[in-house]
This record gives sequence, C-alpha cells and structure tokens, in this order.
Amino acid sequence: MKQRLLSLVTAISSTSLAIAFLATNPQLILAEEWSEIASRGELKVAVKDNLRPLGFINKKGNLVGLEIDIAHKLAEELLGEAEAVEFLPVTNKERLQVVLNDRVDMAIARVALTSSRSRIVDFSPYYYLDGTGIITKNAEIKNIKGLNNSKIAVLENSATIAVVRNKLPNATLIGAKSYQDALQLIETKQADAFAADRSVLTGWIQEYPAYKLLPERISGAALAIVMPKGLQYQELRNKVDRAIYHWQKSGWLQQRIEYWGL
Repeated sequence: MKQRLLSLVTAISSTSLAIAFLATNPQLILAEEWSEIASRGELKVAVKDNLRPLGFINKKGNLVGLEIDIAHKLAEELLGEAEAVEFLPVTNKERLQVVLNDRVDMAIARVALTSSRSRIVDFSPYYYLDGTGIITKNAEIKNIKGLNNSKIAVLENSATIAVVRNKLPNATLIGAKSYQDALQLIETKQADAFAADRSVLTGWIQEYPAYKLLPERISGAALAIVMPKGLQYQELRNKVDRAIYHWQKSGWLQQRIEYWGL
C-alpha cells in the first residue's frame, strides 16, 4: 500500500513538474505544432467552392477566387510553395466545425468575425470588409433612396431582414427561399431589388450583367481566417497575422480584391 502511494505521489510530482516546465517554456509546444505542419509540407484549408467570386469552380473546372488566392499566397509564404495547399470544400454549417475537429489547419470560407464565434475559434486580421448590399435590374434606381417604397426580396430568416428594415422602413420585404428564388421574384417583377451580402451579390452581377449593385454598403461584416484556439496554435496564428498585415501594406490584398471585382 505504501509503495502504491509512493508511486502515485511520484507520478503526480512528475506531472506537475512537466506542466510547470511547459508553462514556462511554451515555445516548445509551439515549435512542435508548427513543425507538424512544416514536416507535412502542406496547409489544409477549408474553403467555399460555390461562392463566386470568393471561391468557386470556373469554366475550366479549376477552383479559383479571392479566398483561394489567399490560401495559395499563405502556402507560398509559410511553406515556400504556392501549390502546397489541400482544399476541403465546406458548407456554411461546416466552416467552424472542421477547424474545431482538426480536419483542417484553418478555414478561409467567408466567415465573418463575431464575438460569439470568437469564443470558440481565433480569427486573423480581416482580409475583406463585406456587408449587406442591394442589387436591382431597374436602371432608374441609382441608390437606396430610390427604394424607399419598393419591394425588396430577402432570404427568409436571414440577418439581412433586420438591416433592411432599419435602413428602409417603408419598403415591403418579400421572403425568398434561395438566391434562385430571389432571381425569379425580380424577373417576374414581384420584387424591385434583392438585398444580401455584397460579396455574394458581386458574383451575381458577374453572372447576370443586366443587374447592378447599388453603391451603398448598409451594414459591415469583416471576413477573416479562422484558426483554432490554444497555445499550441499560436505560432501558426502569428505567421498568418503577419502575412495579412504585410499584404495590406504592400497592396497585394487590395489588388486581388479589385481583380475579383469586389
């Protein structure tokens, strides 16, 4: 019995010493985590593949877009090879979960930085300021002032509803089940315009040139790279943060944003 107690005390003491050592030398944990990615020689990144112009499959069958460019640029700067990236296409519901489950190193999948999300994952500095915008096919409507008494399509149960009601209280809102449904509402003149995220609407007008995006951004949403919380991921987060700051300063990020029509 005494021998068993002595072994237990020794084990606890050893564990406590190890924890104390790691707490005072966190770089050992960080180096081990980053070395795993470096030895793999590849970044695993969750992206969208159906959201033009952020991430989508082009006519040649290639995955392209602003967020795809960002992933390739990160791979180039962190691992020395732009193609050293494995993409995992995800749905909106999967974007955070694949990061939490360690299926990917990060998600670059049109995730807006919010306080509730920041409690479970970490975010990089934002790479694009998204927000609510409005498109219309009516050439007479120049800005949102022309929509005061109009019919505006919005996706059902979306946060856009509250934004539009606040900015255009006299407008009539019409629920749409999908983007295709919203298109049909405008084409059949049941709605004068459609309100949604500007990044999505940019892709819309690229596909349907008869539409135009009104100049106002009536709400803001900062899109950022999602990474796991925890000390073991700090080195990765530092590298990503430094890269984005450098792109902002050099103008590379703005150039890619303009290239994709955002």
